[in-house]
Amino acid sequence: MISARSAPLLDCPVAELLDRLAAKQPTPGGGGAAALTAAMAAGLLGMAARFSTTQLIDAASRAAHADRVRAQVAALAEQDAEAYQAVLAAFALPREPDPQVRRRQIRRALERAARVPTEIAEAASSVAVEAVELAKRGNHNLRGDAFTAAILAAAAARSAAELVRLNVELGNLGADLANRATQAAETAAKALAVLDA
Repeated sequence: MISARSAPLLDCPVAELLDRLAAKQPTPGGGGAAALTAAMAAGLLGMAARFSTTQLIDAASRAAHADRVRAQVAALAEQDAEAYQAVLAAFALPREPDPQVRRRQIRRALERAARVPTEIAEAASSVAVEAVELAKRGNHNLRGDAFTAAILAAAAARSAAELVRLNVELGNLGADLANRATQAAETAAKALAVLDA
């Protein structure tokens, strides 16, 4: 049995993380999985860049950038879980005596729950674009790793964009976040298509 007070996701051994994803509890869920997938993609991107110093003069700065994105998007896994818990708490609020208070709380929580995966989608998209560039111009011995990074990042961007769409729809929110996330996912997919060509 996994308790709600489990260690932060980033502190979990892989086996425990997988158990937590599979457990009958609301978090971690799709957003956390997308964030961690994007973080793994950024890790592969950083490794491929570090092995490409002969091919790319800016390989070290590419690796450092990948490290920053990896840390940023990994932290979003925990933020996504917190955002979803806030949605659940808002829906659990009493409808009376003031239903408007409950509606405002739900809307606020859903906006946050849409904002976090928007950030995941945008970070993942940037990793996909960079990974495609590295697969084409970097160390060819690491082409498979860069290609894997691009595929994982594109999948994370698409998954996160779908979560944004669902939260925006549920909260009847404006289209800005959904548009941003969709654009990020499309950019990642286009980058991947170039690599396949």
